[in-house]
Amino acid sequence: MKKRIPALLLAFCLLLTTPALAVSDSTSNFTRAKTYSGQFSDLTTDSVFYDNVAALYEYSLSVGKPDGTYGLKDSMTVGQVVIFAGRIRSLYRTGDAEAGAAAYSGSGSTARAYLRYLQAEGVVGTELDDRLTSPATRAQVAHVLANTLPEEALPAINSDLVTQAYASRKFITDVTEYTDYQQDILKLYRCGVCVGSDATGSFLPDQPITRGAAAAMLTRMVDASLRLTPGWDLSWLYSARGTTLASLVEPAAYIAAPYTNDEIDSAVRYMLSAGSSTLSLQYTAPINAAFARDIMQRALSAVKTYCEQCYNTVSCTYTVSGSVVLTFSAASAGDRLEEYRQETISSAIAVHDQLWADGAITDAMTELEKARVYYTWVCENAAYDYSADGLSLSHIPYSLFHSGTAVCDGYTGAYNLLLKLEGIQCSTLSNSEHIWTLAVLDGKQYHIDTTWGDSGSAISYDYFAMSPNKSWSYHSW
Repeated sequence: MKKRIPALLLAFCLLLTTPALAVSDSTSNFTRAKTYSGQFSDLTTDSVFYDNVAALYEYSLSVGKPDGTYGLKDSMTVGQVVIFAGRIRSLYRTGDAEAGAAAYSGSGSTARAYLRYLQAEGVVGTELDDRLTSPATRAQVAHVLANTLPEEALPAINSDLVTQAYASRKFITDVTEYTDYQQDILKLYRCGVCVGSDATGSFLPDQPITRGAAAAMLTRMVDASLRLTPGWDLSWLYSARGTTLASLVEPAAYIAAPYTNDEIDSAVRYMLSAGSSTLSLQYTAPINAAFARDIMQRALSAVKTYCEQCYNTVSCTYTVSGSVVLTFSAASAGDRLEEYRQETISSAIAVHDQLWADGAITDAMTELEKARVYYTWVCENAAYDYSADGLSLSHIPYSLFHSGTAVCDGYTGAYNLLLKLEGIQCSTLSNSEHIWTLAVLDGKQYHIDTTWGDSGSAISYDYFAMSPNKSWSYHSW
């Protein structure tokens, strides 16, 4: 009697513990219960599908063919795909790969039993009823697998990447709105189950699938470590590479003899959009020093509206007969100004592209949301230069990008430059002591003050996206 107690206890313990191994609706049911050690004679270690086919065996989803091979290059029928999907679904739902189809064992063939199970689970409809013995196309495989597991078990890890790539029409080009099961195919890309067959992610939807390729998809369903992210370079979709400071200025007509502020602004924009720092004017009537000085001051005011261009000083030569030549520069920049301007635009492009690459900015964001990201970046990457005098480079955005220091016009210039790289309309507003951003975000005008937003120990968003009334309460103009 004593000899039988351990055996009885062991049997009782097994009865208690076995059900605990299976959890309803859980990926913990996907376990490698076996070890692959060369069971398939046609599977060599240099096979592109080696890890997948081995995993298929270890997850007890396949024992191969009766002749001891797996059949890497053999085609797979719709019914075989349905069986694999049914096993995966049942394993996830119950912990037993065969339990799901068992309730439909009287349906006819094994494949039909699994089909009835998947239909009862809402995975597929009746569209495959008469196709079980036909070779499966890759599109049909995608259709069966797309809804085999719920989102929590098969998350869309590549959602943004695939959405942007597909929208560009440079990737997955053989899948269109006319392709059978288009959305199911794209879901497999988004979930890391498929990355395509070439550099552009071609899916080959109408081609029959081989057992090797099917193994890759099937094992990525059950093993998150096998899921892939396409190595597509989409930087060209969002990159601002090639943008110049001149191209960020809306071109305007050249006005040889501007009098009004609007005419002066037009002449200044003509100069800036041409990439020039010199504006030559010609008035028909004689002029004097006071007139030339007035034109010079108003032109300088107009240039500061475009403070991202790095100009904040102007010199003037004139003749009594009406010729005026204005040359714009930046205090203390000297003959290195063009070098500073080039570094400024290059640095801004690098920031813009990195924020896109990191996913901090996406196509799905509103202009307001994008502007907030750039506001945060400027405040986090700049410090106010309390030692700056009137000749300091901290007055231009170059200093913020190069050294991380700036005063208000440097802050505003850097911020406006980033916004303009995003295609956001913006300019400046100023009074005798301060300058800040005026931006149109999603069709609405806002005041934004990055300088004051960075004035405390933490970023203050009180000065982001201010209404005109709120902005006036802080600084009149």
